[in-house]
Amino acid sequence: MTDRATPVLRVEQLCKEYRLYDSPGARLRSLLFGHAAYRTQQVLKDVNFDLYRGQCLGVVGNNGAGKSSLLKLVAGTLHPTRGQLQRQGRVTAILELGAGFHPDFTGRDNLFFGGRLIGLSDLEIKALAQSIIDFSELGEAIDRPVKSYSSGMVVRLAFALVTAVEPDVLIIDEALAVGDQHFQKKCIERIATFRRNGCTILFCSHSMYHVRSLCNRAIWLEKGAVRAFGPTEDVLSAYEAELPPSVTQTERGEAVKPMLEQMAARPRTEPAAVDSEPLEQLPALQEGTRARILSMQVEGLGNGDPPLLTQADLCVTVTVRVADDEQPQIGIMLEQAKGAGITVVATHTDHVKPQNLGRGCWRVRLRFVDLPLYSGDYVLSAYLFDHGGLVVYDEWLHHAYFRVVYASTLPGLVRLPHRWE
Repeated sequence: MTDRATPVLRVEQLCKEYRLYDSPGARLRSLLFGHAAYRTQQVLKDVNFDLYRGQCLGVVGNNGAGKSSLLKLVAGTLHPTRGQLQRQGRVTAILELGAGFHPDFTGRDNLFFGGRLIGLSDLEIKALAQSIIDFSELGEAIDRPVKSYSSGMVVRLAFALVTAVEPDVLIIDEALAVGDQHFQKKCIERIATFRRNGCTILFCSHSMYHVRSLCNRAIWLEKGAVRAFGPTEDVLSAYEAELPPSVTQTERGEAVKPMLEQMAARPRTEPAAVDSEPLEQLPALQEGTRARILSMQVEGLGNGDPPLLTQADLCVTVTVRVADDEQPQIGIMLEQAKGAGITVVATHTDHVKPQNLGRGCWRVRLRFVDLPLYSGDYVLSAYLFDHGGLVVYDEWLHHAYFRVVYASTLPGLVRLPHRWE
């Protein structure tokens, strides 16, 4: 362990560039004779920062900004062209999980093969093997060739291996968790335990929601150079302010929709009449599913397409089902139908506990009093989170559309509370 006053990670004038040759022959002449015409592409330019024990750094920037290159340099899978990089203690990287596994080896063989690649001795791997197998939940499949595994089984084994020993520095590129909902929860809990124990984390993501939730520092890269480094909210505010409007709206919407690609394949269930059905008749959880949204109901909607909101208050009721008596967290997003975000509220940020209906069912009722919207079309989305608000179990994106008619000739979107003085 390192002293808290000593940087766990120090990056000084870090640069990375690649030589680009016009042809394979030019590359060969360079290898044989030491000279050939080439161009250089610089992907990182004079990056500087220090990280101390227990800090979590969010790495943000557009595609091609150099984020993944920075993480690979810190992980040691790339070597810098210039500059210095000092690391203290064990470094673990969750990058391309399972990329080093041999498909013809069994899962157990790959534990030793992959373990050596990440710096574990055979004695250490042997001592950790059973705990790795238990965490991956592969059971008897551990002695089958990896080429017979599904992609989910491969990443479960890889995650269990690379996180079997608590690191001093943990590097996460994009994905916070892998596998189904149950395994995602286990991954998040393991990472959260590392963080509580003082592990220093580098987290690269396009999800501003997760960066804000996890990180107390942030670095913004643009074309390989550092645009900003400091407290998370200061850096993210500057970053979002310079995004084009269409990109800003997309990223702000995606901020509450992490892991969207993983959830896209899940079948969307139709709403259940939760207020009229007994709890035992509500839809059950499907195999491999830890939680699901059962219904989203909006009060006071009349006729029309979209239906007209016929009352002053906007009242939304969301009912969910979760396994293992876990208390879920629920979020609701209100947007203009054209895509402009208006507000997002969530139980975990407002410190509200959903109502426990029993049998794993929970419900929240949200009321926007005297809804301060001008005339227009609007849409609601619902999100079901784990207890900590990091894993998104389910989402009903753009589920309920409605129209507001407000008697005003003034332009605008929202009537803010005000007082003339």
